[in-house]
Amino acid sequence: MTTYKFPHNFLWGAATAAYQVEGAWNEDGRGESIWDRFSHTPGKVSNGDTGDIACDHYHRYEEDIALMHQLGLKAYRFSTAWSRVLPNGRGRINPKGLDFYDRLVDRLCAANIEPLLTLYHWDLPQALQDEGGWENRNTAYAFADYTALMVKRLGDRVKFWTTFNEPSVITYIGFLTGEHAPGIKDQRRAYQVAHHLLVAHGMGMQTIRAIKPDANAGIVLNLWMSEPASDSAEDLVAATKFWDENETLFLDPLFKGHYPPAVYDMLGKNMPNIQDGDMALIAQKMDYVGINYYSRNVLSAKGKLEKIEGSEYTEMGWEVCAPALRRMLVKINSEYNLPPIYITENGVAFKDEVSADGKVHDPRRIDYLKQHFIQTRLAMLDGVDVRGYMVWSLMDNFEWGHGFSKCFGLTYTDYATQKRIVKDSGEWYANVIRKNEVVE
Repeated sequence: MTTYKFPHNFLWGAATAAYQVEGAWNEDGRGESIWDRFSHTPGKVSNGDTGDIACDHYHRYEEDIALMHQLGLKAYRFSTAWSRVLPNGRGRINPKGLDFYDRLVDRLCAANIEPLLTLYHWDLPQALQDEGGWENRNTAYAFADYTALMVKRLGDRVKFWTTFNEPSVITYIGFLTGEHAPGIKDQRRAYQVAHHLLVAHGMGMQTIRAIKPDANAGIVLNLWMSEPASDSAEDLVAATKFWDENETLFLDPLFKGHYPPAVYDMLGKNMPNIQDGDMALIAQKMDYVGINYYSRNVLSAKGKLEKIEGSEYTEMGWEVCAPALRRMLVKINSEYNLPPIYITENGVAFKDEVSADGKVHDPRRIDYLKQHFIQTRLAMLDGVDVRGYMVWSLMDNFEWGHGFSKCFGLTYTDYATQKRIVKDSGEWYANVIRKNEVVE
């Protein structure tokens, strides 16, 4: 047996997002978001599911924090719903929305759980979408004002601030494939959105710095390692091209101050409108970068994504490949001048059910997490500065376009009763945290 010990101050936690868990979609003055509109549009979400109730975390947050405490979590990564605190995205404040996040943060602090706050996890206020959403540069200014509101209210207790979660998903899935809200399919518009998200990130960083200079502020990126299907030169070229056109879209502006040449070549006249000073605004120093990792992309010479024979695949259709996480961390660490890294999401969807003994036995999830923890520790030994790990997710929840059909949780959610059942993987993870080690 091999034991992998983690540094004594390693930050173990779990993650959720507002629309996926909160529910209370039209209570206490909350405004409509683009995900409310999208999920209520027939045919957009599996089984017609919506986040109207989700995990009812808005009413059950105390019970959920007790669950976090039971698991021994040192940190909880969550997002705030912009439309809950600013129903129209700007202007009139909703005091009850702010009060909810006040109570949530207070209760986390009382339980000695570090709050990691994400300002934007895909749920733009519908009122701003009606004005053009992220295609409209004014939305970036509205985001800066929203950031100021939240930091002034919670900055005395929240040390970790994330501007955006996975801007690539907003860009590609929201505006290229249309599978996520707002459901648009247009290359030119998608990449203008990408640029405005980066500009908004820059404005958000400046705002956080101005109000709370000692905050830990950064962004969370979703990265899939791009690897060749074979050792052939053609497959290697295809994998490199795919990485350069997709995964560097946000890495290069943030950490090099310019867009990758491959994106200029790919987009041509569809490159976004970039104003003077934008790149400097985008590329300012961050205190950390969050990396979300789930799987890798395997490319053949035809530029086609390949399935690997003999590999395990999840309910999402994603290959289980923990070593690619290590390779990706080492790659970005060597190619960019990065701040400290936190793994801000990693987890897996498998079919779960409550057994006759009233428990949820999920050995495949335990193995998945174990292998990814080990590969992260190996990357750290390779010289990558990883400071913490947030498992996705604390509980089964609304999985966007898949509705409630995909379960990522350490905790099983019975949506009919809202009962939570800690899965075997949750118990296993609690033991990892307690011992601060993984044994293989």
